[in-house]
Amino acid sequence: MTSRKKPGVQRRRLGSKLRQLREQADISVETVMDELDWSRSKLSRIETAINTITVPDVRALCGLYGADGELTDQLVRMSKQAKKKGWWHAYSDALTDYFNDYIELESEATSVTNYQIDLIPGLLQTSEYAHAVIEAWTPDITKDVVDRRTELRIARQRQLDGELKLWAVIDESALRRRCGDDSVMARQLRHVREMAERPNVTVQVLPFEAGTHIAMGTAFTLLDFGGVYDPVVYIDNLTSALYLEEGHEVERYTLAAEHLRAVALDPRRSVARLEEIQAELSR
Repeated sequence: MTSRKKPGVQRRRLGSKLRQLREQADISVETVMDELDWSRSKLSRIETAINTITVPDVRALCGLYGADGELTDQLVRMSKQAKKKGWWHAYSDALTDYFNDYIELESEATSVTNYQIDLIPGLLQTSEYAHAVIEAWTPDITKDVVDRRTELRIARQRQLDGELKLWAVIDESALRRRCGDDSVMARQLRHVREMAERPNVTVQVLPFEAGTHIAMGTAFTLLDFGGVYDPVVYIDNLTSALYLEEGHEVERYTLAAEHLRAVALDPRRSVARLEEIQAELSR
């Protein structure tokens, strides 16, 4: 028995938004069936993301639901994007469903704000550091899969060669936790410093002396899409991930990100702290 591949995140978001629009407009399934001459199955399979939806069908639903032009255009873009295969599909042999969703979102984001407690952010990791982390995180997978996931992590970083903006707040504990030997860590810290010189990358260190803060115990990533789509918060764990899209939830994490930026060392002093820790590794 073959398993059905999970629909992409954009298709699921589109189906969910179309259902929300219908419910907000207080339009029944039967009304959609009558007005558009659709079967109940067709609408259900669109709203549950089992089937893709064409651009004319998106426009028909938006017209029926009274959506304005801006929202209609946004949903049309989502429909077109949902049909595309991204560069990461070449790594499908090493991807979990939940992280496939994240990479799809990251590839469309205009900016990423990442707070990490005990890890260097993935977009700033060296290959050897990433390999050590992935190997420790998933000891039950084969070396080939570890290698492929490492390659994928490094491939993601090519987005920083384009227009993607990264704002990374890194807890000092992540800079001092050994992943590999001292030489691996020294090269990793040097790499973070070099990346911080890019105009689209901002790195701030949250030092131990900052004490308690709003996001203690919770690493998170805030993805912004420049107003094309609503922001999304991503939180991962050992076996799955959480995606937060509700306005009040995103607002809470946006506030947390602003607080972290305020209490962390500024970019110049953050580079100085990186240099200090790197020097300690050479003693």
